[in-house]
Amino acid sequence: MEKELAVKNLDRVISKVEAARLRVSEHHIVKIIGVSKYSTSKDVAMLYSAGQRAFGENKVQDLKQKSQELEELPLEWHFIGRLQKNKINNLIDLNPTLMQSLDSYELALELDKKLELKKKKMSCLLQINSAFEESKTGVDPKEALDIYKKILENCPNIKLKGVMSIGAHSDDKEAIKNSFLITKKIYDEVVSFGAIYCSMGMSSDYELAITCGSNMIRVGSSLFK
Repeated sequence: MEKELAVKNLDRVISKVEAARLRVSEHHIVKIIGVSKYSTSKDVAMLYSAGQRAFGENKVQDLKQKSQELEELPLEWHFIGRLQKNKINNLIDLNPTLMQSLDSYELALELDKKLELKKKKMSCLLQINSAFEESKTGVDPKEALDIYKKILENCPNIKLKGVMSIGAHSDDKEAIKNSFLITKKIYDEVVSFGAIYCSMGMSSDYELAITCGSNMIRVGSSLFK
């Protein structure tokens, strides 16, 4: 990816984010995470030079490779994929800024145990399956508040920072919107417990997600193609 394209892509996303966030409130701030899973370290460096600072990876191995290749840049790395239990130690060693895909209480207990052994802490988002789709991981929205509280009480090494979800996989805009509103309602309930991030919206639906209250989006193809 050339520098010119990186600048153009980033400018376009920022313009759309600005328009969407102003429909919510001029005080509504949205953080953009560049999803670099199908891109190279060189592409990430191009976007960094265009002004993007936070990037997300789906696989621990890819996160390790890119963060090592780009270690001279002050990047913020997010883990946004499904975390297998045998990769927990590897992820802890990489020290991501935010682990966005804590998708069950069981995973939280396992992660907390391994963080304890390594004397580390990790900031995480609870992933909610607000689209009620079997293909997606995440906790049931009806149980989300209870699970959030249980993690706060029983996992002292996990710093919960909010919630994350993936919009409904549908051509029906109302179905997608509804899935976002379910997550936003849960986010509003956990703000009193210190939640600051409601991570919703990807390249195909981030404008809708923002108008539903998202303050963190995860965009890949919009930035990298």
